Amino acid sequence: MCGIAGMFDLSGQRPAPAGVVHAMARAIYHRGPDEDGYLERPGLHIANRRLSIVGLADGQQPIANEDKSVWTVFNGEFFDYKEKRAALESKGHVFRTHTDTELIPHTWEDHGADLLQHLKGQFAICVWDSRTNEVLLARDRSGICPLFYTVVKYDGSDWLLFSSEMKGLLASGLVERRADLQGLNHIFTFMAMPGPTTVFQGIKCLAPGRYLHFKLGQTTVEQATTQKTYWQITYPDRGHEDYGTDEKKLVDGFEEVLFKAVQRRVWADVPVVSYLSGGVDSSLVVAMANKVMGRPIPTFTISVTDKKLNEKSEALQVAKHLGCDPVVVDCGHDELRAGYPELIAAAEFPVIDTSCLGLLHLARSVHQQGYKVALTGEGADEWLAGYSWFKIRKLVGWMDKIPGLPLGFAVRQLFQMVNGQPRFPYTSYRNTMRHMGGSNGWLDVYGLVSTNKLRFFTGAARDALLARSPLEDLEISPDLYRWHPFNRQMYFGGRVMLPGHLLASKGDRIAMHSSVETRYAFLDEDVIAYMAKIHPRWKLRGVMNDKYIERKVAERWLPKEIAWRRKKMFRAPMDSWADTGAAGRGPNARPAESWIDQVLSPESIRKAGYFDPNAVESARQKLAKPGGGFARTSVEMGLTGVLATQLWHHLYLDGQLCSLESKVAKP
Repeated sequence: MCGIAGMFDLSGQRPAPAGVVHAMARAIYHRGPDEDGYLERPGLHIANRRLSIVGLADGQQPIANEDKSVWTVFNGEFFDYKEKRAALESKGHVFRTHTDTELIPHTWEDHGADLLQHLKGQFAICVWDSRTNEVLLARDRSGICPLFYTVVKYDGSDWLLFSSEMKGLLASGLVERRADLQGLNHIFTFMAMPGPTTVFQGIKCLAPGRYLHFKLGQTTVEQATTQKTYWQITYPDRGHEDYGTDEKKLVDGFEEVLFKAVQRRVWADVPVVSYLSGGVDSSLVVAMANKVMGRPIPTFTISVTDKKLNEKSEALQVAKHLGCDPVVVDCGHDELRAGYPELIAAAEFPVIDTSCLGLLHLARSVHQQGYKVALTGEGADEWLAGYSWFKIRKLVGWMDKIPGLPLGFAVRQLFQMVNGQPRFPYTSYRNTMRHMGGSNGWLDVYGLVSTNKLRFFTGAARDALLARSPLEDLEISPDLYRWHPFNRQMYFGGRVMLPGHLLASKGDRIAMHSSVETRYAFLDEDVIAYMAKIHPRWKLRGVMNDKYIERKVAERWLPKEIAWRRKKMFRAPMDSWADTGAAGRGPNARPAESWIDQVLSPESIRKAGYFDPNAVESARQKLAKPGGGFARTSVEMGLTGVLATQLWHHLYLDGQLCSLESKVAKP
């Protein structure tokens, strides 16, 4: 993949200010260290930082059509490039390069803004048509490739700036750095930043399957920044799913689309490797990739040093069975404390899930070994019910089935009261159920994070977070109520956790920080469509048999014990921010730990203005004592959120909360 950036004068007339777009491109150098390219015309300046993977010798961007009337910069991969190129050439289009980027201007010539219906893969693109002065900014269907934008005033005109990362926008020197409390509301509700809201005021994220389309000189700011939808996940109406009376036929069909997805994703002009956790998803992807390549591919595994969280032995068992050469990367408390600032700097928003640091180390190892492309098994859990909340909902869902009787709410309130947890009022619960189309197992689990809004926030920040539901920002599908309740749960996982967490703080931002492109077979358009159409019984059979259809396929490729191995929630220790004692405080504090005390000190807490310093200190002391259970986990997640927010505030807003150097240059 690559990095793209640029700016457009919405009046279409003024020259871009000198040096701004070059500064934006430098800020995302890590996304494309191989080469750069720029296009400057009246009213616009666009840039690309290239990570060369396809068409190594002649793929420099920006790239144009034959008469150089249509220009594009592109981040991503089109995995059906060869077929699409042949089809376009048969219509008379002339290709001058060997890179898939060139599909974009030629497809635009044939279809205009409808080209998005003809592009398949992972991508963020910018297209400018000099004949009509049209601009298109778009993001892929699953949200694998990010794209951010904002509008600023400069020299009397409105300028739309865009970049693959928010640090590119900030590096322009034209964007004021201010926290968006609604963005923090998303973090402490979803443990993710799904978009379009971000943690920076005025900066928006293109949501998956969305685009901006406008004409320079003929648009208002509102028209230019209104996100339009070209795709979103949809399910058959309840009762119209494929029930699958012929199991073999259904399993054969899923195996076929998944194998083709893997086959497409090993295509590159550089070697391809894979992440391997030992679970069924990554194991099946590696097995299929080996078949396509005709040899074992290298695998990379993260080893969390906490024995309760470590999957090293399972991953090595799979690697040995498949004949792969494994690389194992260790990550524990010390790495977490030392590396968390780098994680937040890479992700650009507060990251609560500490296991993301393991992925940061994993991508770095891939880069150090000389590779640029890694396959991954992400996506199966979202669309095939691999997470624990699907099982929990199946066990306790009966509590919410009696209309007008909020039994589920009462049980939750009692459970939280017994565990000493803060509690939201019934009106909040009722509004959430209305937005989500009913009870939802995903919310049952991630309510652990939400209660921390009551526990830690204070003053105006607390009032702002409680005044508006983040669900109002998601543009939830109007078809939600027509779907099977089980599919509604998967919709929210796919809309929130997939783009806002797994593909952001565990995916693109973390991998591209080390100049590594990650590819997702389970997020292939055909695979998603197949998973969506089948009845929920093929996703969760009984209570424990999750990803049922995938595991039936895996039986054909892997030993049965691997195919049916229970999922472990990959996470790292979350109590590293507890009271660090004498080792972390005072003049003899170790540098790797002193920043923790600095950003969590009462002075820094008050300076940032989000949290109650007494609540923070109480939580640190509580976690310094041994223990476990629901209540402790909730506090651990909350304190991690507090630390991540404080650290993000220091790195991106003022640089005044600790001795760590700010990761983004001041304007």
